[in-house]
Amino acid sequence: MRRLGALYRGAAADLALARRRFPGNPATVALEHRVGLARQLVYHAPSRRESLLAFVTHGYWAAVRARSAALLIAAVVLFGTAGVAAVWADRDPGRAGTLVPSAYHAVTQPRPHGADLGLPSSERAALSGEIFTNNIRVTLLAFAGGIVAGIGTILLLLYNGLQFGVVAGLAVGSGNGRVFFELVTAHGVLELSCIVVAAAAGMRMGWAAVEPGRRTRTAAVGNEAREAVKIVLGTAPWLVVAGLIEGFVTPAGLGLPVVLAVGFGVAALYWSLVFGLGRRDARRVPAPSP
Repeated sequence: MRRLGALYRGAAADLALARRRFPGNPATVALEHRVGLARQLVYHAPSRRESLLAFVTHGYWAAVRARSAALLIAAVVLFGTAGVAAVWADRDPGRAGTLVPSAYHAVTQPRPHGADLGLPSSERAALSGEIFTNNIRVTLLAFAGGIVAGIGTILLLLYNGLQFGVVAGLAVGSGNGRVFFELVTAHGVLELSCIVVAAAAGMRMGWAAVEPGRRTRTAAVGNEAREAVKIVLGTAPWLVVAGLIEGFVTPAGLGLPVVLAVGFGVAALYWSLVFGLGRRDARRVPAPSP
């Protein structure tokens, strides 16, 4: 590649000399044609634009699948923290209760085992709205937090895993586990999947600043930022799907089996598209692995 640049510059200098000394000479015309073709090869950057259809059917899924290592890390941090927090909340509800936001008090209020939560429809709608809004905010922040070498994203996953785990642990410990999972499972599995995907995009963007590979840090971060924005935009419609499920399925009181089937079924559809449609183009997505 270095020799290519030297040869091109030499040929361009020869062309300048030939134009002055031998204008109109067939050799000068031929050299001008060759240098013109070479310039396109040396300096031309191919367009990386893709159609909306290609992005929806392949590009988005390939970009998500190409970040499999970051996806695994994000999932372990989020759900691992949630699991540990849930066990702690069940064993020490007094201290864990101090971490619960006021919007979740109705769910985590201690009750005898087997007691119904007894939330009116207005409170259920308010609780669902709070959960949905929080997950959208967390999804965007998980992406944005990656700019600080991925540290912001990791901290956000830890915090939200802690919050979710504490709420779940207190609800189960107070006998409200069934009602709690009826409220969050139908839409929550997909929403948490979206958070993991946005966090993976943010982490890869941050890792590009730490380990840019053969590129400059500015170029590496810029490339990852563009890919991360695409991932966030492609994930947004799935948050809308989760919101529709939350608005129509969750309040319907269809029972835990139906809620579990809907929640895990929609999430399974999403991940099957990631590993199915993304398989063909995943190798073409340029990005350093964390």
